[in-house]
Amino acid sequence: MSRRSLRKADTALYPRYMRRFRQGCGTMTGTKRSSEGLDARRRKLLFRSWHRGMREMDLILGSFADAEIGALTGDEIDQYERLLDIPDTEFLPLITGERAVPPDIDCAVLQKILASRRTMTF
Repeated sequence: MSRRSLRKADTALYPRYMRRFRQGCGTMTGTKRSSEGLDARRRKLLFRSWHRGMREMDLILGSFADAEIGALTGDEIDQYERLLDIPDTEFLPLITGERAVPPDIDCAVLQKILASRRTMTF
């Protein structure tokens, strides 16, 4: 194909793409919660939840954090921090049910994450 035909095809689709983008179809998924009103520790956890490295984990943990970060107790915040230290490649199979949850990391917050994951639709 010549460069001219590619440019013509791209130009023809551009107005339709921009219309859809302006209508909200091109927005990225991400946090819908403001970090305003959260203490520094909770703001950091909210950010870490949405910036894991694997998009699947971003969506699962980020959505959980959006919904629950303000209501977690001090002990639950400690548990959540420990869970966020687990690499995505080890954590995702636990959340999806591919692997059993080891007793050493099973905690109330993990059970909340698993319950939150069960209600998600993709």
